[in-house]
Amino acid sequence: MTADHKRKLNQQLWNIADTLRGKMDADEFRDYILGFIFYKYLSERMEMHADKILKEDGVRFREIETDTEHGKAILEAVEEDAIQELGYFLHPNDLFSEIARRGNAEESDTEDNFILGDLARILRDIENSTMGTDSQDDFDNLFEDLDLTSTKLGRTEKAKNDLIARVLQHLDEIDFELENSDIDVLGDAYEYLIGQFASGAGKKAGEFYTPQEVSIVLAKLVTTGKSKLKSVYDPTCGSGSLLLRVAKEVDDVGEFYGQELNRTTYNLARMNMILHNVHYRDFDIKQEDTLEEPQHLDKRFEAIVANPPFSAKWKADQLKINDDRFSQYGKLAPKTKADFAFVQHMIHHLDDNGQMAVVLPHGVLFRGSAEAHIRQYLIEERNYLDAVIGLPANIFYGTSIPTCVLVFKKCREADDDILFIDASQHFDKVSSQNYLRDDDIEKIITTYKERKAVDKYSFIASLDDIRENDYNLNIPRYVDTFEEEALVDLTAVAKELTDLEQVITENDQTIEGFCKELGINTPF
Repeated sequence: MTADHKRKLNQQLWNIADTLRGKMDADEFRDYILGFIFYKYLSERMEMHADKILKEDGVRFREIETDTEHGKAILEAVEEDAIQELGYFLHPNDLFSEIARRGNAEESDTEDNFILGDLARILRDIENSTMGTDSQDDFDNLFEDLDLTSTKLGRTEKAKNDLIARVLQHLDEIDFELENSDIDVLGDAYEYLIGQFASGAGKKAGEFYTPQEVSIVLAKLVTTGKSKLKSVYDPTCGSGSLLLRVAKEVDDVGEFYGQELNRTTYNLARMNMILHNVHYRDFDIKQEDTLEEPQHLDKRFEAIVANPPFSAKWKADQLKINDDRFSQYGKLAPKTKADFAFVQHMIHHLDDNGQMAVVLPHGVLFRGSAEAHIRQYLIEERNYLDAVIGLPANIFYGTSIPTCVLVFKKCREADDDILFIDASQHFDKVSSQNYLRDDDIEKIITTYKERKAVDKYSFIASLDDIRENDYNLNIPRYVDTFEEEALVDLTAVAKELTDLEQVITENDQTIEGFCKELGINTPF
C-alpha cells in the first residue's frame, strides 16, 4: 500500500469517527469505532476462512441454505473448524456486511431495518461461541464497552439505530484487503486510530498508548542482535501496541504476554492482537494489577518492554519483602513511587539471555533512600544495567516531563561498562507536542549498537565512574553537553553603539526639520 493510499484510508476512518465525535468523549467513541472495526474484521476473516474450506464443494459461506438439513450440516462442520482455527464462529446471516446492508435498507413489509437488537445479540454470540474452548479467555466480554443502549447515541431508539447504521455503512465501504497477506492495512489503520484517540485523550492516553517513535526505540533496543524471539512481555501493556511493535523488528515472535489493569484497555489489547493476525494460542493477555496480582510469575521472557505509569502509588507493605520479585534487594520502592517496583518485577521475569527496555521518569536516576539502594544493588551486585538513554521532554501524551529509557541485560560480563546517551535535544515539534524524527531514532540505536562515545551525545562509563558518582545516574554527570558561548568583541560593540548614536542624531535633526515646516513642536 502506497503512503498516499494509507493517508487517504486513515483520513477516511477519521471522518467516520466524526460521525460520533461531539456526542461523547474521545475515549468513549473510540470504543465504538474500534469495536465495530473489530467486528468487521472478524466477519471478513470468518467468511474468507469458510469459503476456503468450502471451495471444493462449490459452496460459498454466505449462500449456505441454513434452513435445510444439508445446510445445517455444512454449517456445523464449518463452525467446528472455525472454532479450532480462528477461535470463534459467526453465522452467515450475522456477517458485518449483511447487518450494515439491512440497517441502511428502506424499511418494507418483508424487512425491518432496526438492527440494534440483532447487533447486540451477534456480539454476544461471538463471545459465546468460544465458551469452553481454548480461546475463551481471549474473547470473554470482549465487546462489553460497546453499549448500544447508551443515550449518547441518540434520544430515541430510532436515532440510535440510524447513527449506528450510518457508521456501519461507512465502514462497510472500506476494503481492508485481508486477502493480501503481504500488507497489514487493517492493523496499520487500527494503530493509526489508537494514536489519534490518544492524542485527544489528555492524561488518559497514558493508560493505553506509547507514542510510536518511543515504541520503535524500545523495540529496536530489545531486539538488537536478534532475528527471532521466543517470547516478548509487557507488564503494563495498554492497547498492546508496544508488543506488536517488537514483532515488526524481528522475523518471528513465538509468544506474546502482557498484563493490563484497565478493563477497557485490556479489551483493546486483545482486539489489537487478533487484528494483527496473532493466533489466539500465541498470546496471553491478562487483566489485573501487575504489582499486586502478577499473572505470569512462572514465566521468563527473552524480551521485555514497558512504559509503566510514572511514579504511581503502590502497596509497598511488608508482605512484599517475602515476594521473590523484591526480596533479594532488601528494600522496597517507595509507596508513592512504584517506578523501581516495576523494574524489579521485570528483572524477575527476564530470561538469562534476555534484554529489557523500560521508560521511566528522570527521578529514578538520582533519587535517594530506597531507590538509591535498589540502583546500587542492580549495578554493583547484579551488573544488569546496560544503558541509560535520556529522551526529550513533552513526547508523551498527558505529561511534559522529560523521561529516560533504562536498558537491562542479565548476560553482561563483570567488566562491562554502562552507556549513557543524551538524546534530549534531538527532536522536532508539531503543535505543542515534541517527537523523535527517524534520524533521531537511528542515532540512538546506532550509538547503542556500536557502543561508542560521541561528543556531547554519549559517554561510556566504567563501573568505577558510577561508584565515584555514588551510583547517581543523572545523565549530565556523564555526558557533557556544555556549549561555550562565543567571546564578545567589546571593541566592535562600542563601535556599533557609536554608529547607532550618530544615526539617532541624524534622525532627530530630520524630524526637527519636518516639525518646523508643519509649524508644530518637536517631540524631544
